[in-house]
Amino acid sequence: MASLDVFHQDPFTTIQLTAAVDKYPFQPMGLGELDIFDDEPIRNTALAVEQRQGKLIIIPTSPRGAEGTQRTTETRQARYFKVPRLMHDDTVYANEIQDIRAFGTESELMQVQVEVARRMNGPTGILRNIEYTWEYHRLAAVQGQLLDADGSVLYDWFDEFGITPADEVAFDLSAQTEHTLRPLINQIRRTMARHAQGAFTPNTRIYALCGDEFYDEFTNHVDVIRTFINWSAAADLRDDSQGAAFDTFKFAGVYWMNYRGSDDNTTIKVPDDKVKFFPVGAPGIFRRALAPGESFEWVNTPGKPTYVIPIFDRDRNSWWKMEAYSYPLHICTRPEVLMTGRAGD
Repeated sequence: MASLDVFHQDPFTTIQLTAAVDKYPFQPMGLGELDIFDDEPIRNTALAVEQRQGKLIIIPTSPRGAEGTQRTTETRQARYFKVPRLMHDDTVYANEIQDIRAFGTESELMQVQVEVARRMNGPTGILRNIEYTWEYHRLAAVQGQLLDADGSVLYDWFDEFGITPADEVAFDLSAQTEHTLRPLINQIRRTMARHAQGAFTPNTRIYALCGDEFYDEFTNHVDVIRTFINWSAAADLRDDSQGAAFDTFKFAGVYWMNYRGSDDNTTIKVPDDKVKFFPVGAPGIFRRALAPGESFEWVNTPGKPTYVIPIFDRDRNSWWKMEAYSYPLHICTRPEVLMTGRAGD
């Protein structure tokens, strides 16, 4: 087949093709798919979190006609948190696509509309990078923090709400001692439920995000193996899918997920020997505030997940720029329910 063959020395010009392979990284969405964050569009650039600490008491008996025990009204406390700004942009220049063939074709020249769409919505486009960042923020939030791209702490929700984190729970998984996991897990569930102080509902579930090393040792512990040998449905046994890599299964009332993060196994990940416990279906514990955009048309309006703004070269018509903005604050309002475990004694 004839090809345009404009510049032989450039591998992206039109030459005879035998194959086209478009490689793109895995998009972590484990927490996004759980949908644990309640969206709260706000009209300003800061989120107000108001707390009121309730308390139940045992009322002492008293003689008839005497004064009773006076109820103490709860005090309220409000905190304000600045919503962060995410801004991502790209520019397509005319000379970038001049004489360049479209990816995967032999004779079709690249079109600006297709290239703009790829850079905005493609597998590694602007909007995918924003979603990638959201997942990074979600993973930090279920550990009680908001992190910036370099790993620096923007907010530590334990510190912000005056909460002392629970001690890390040690799982001695290498010992293979029978009947040791359930009591340990039950204690974690009890601690989380008690600290929730009414935030848990009958539909609340507890998830455990496992690092690779922890997950492998946990799924090979004698207690877990014995449970699935004795109680799993026949289909599960034939399937042998329980405990597979990047799988999720239920044991001792907790959903254990081998969390799949970024392909580099560094940027978005649970440390290999750790496990992170958090609730799903507990209203109000995880929230995502969405602040409005910066343009006049968005001032003082309820925030949206993303804002996309096209910018044209009106003078020379030689480039086309796209900008995307997002103003999310992923917050854990009850960090006292979060717990961490590790593999080891």
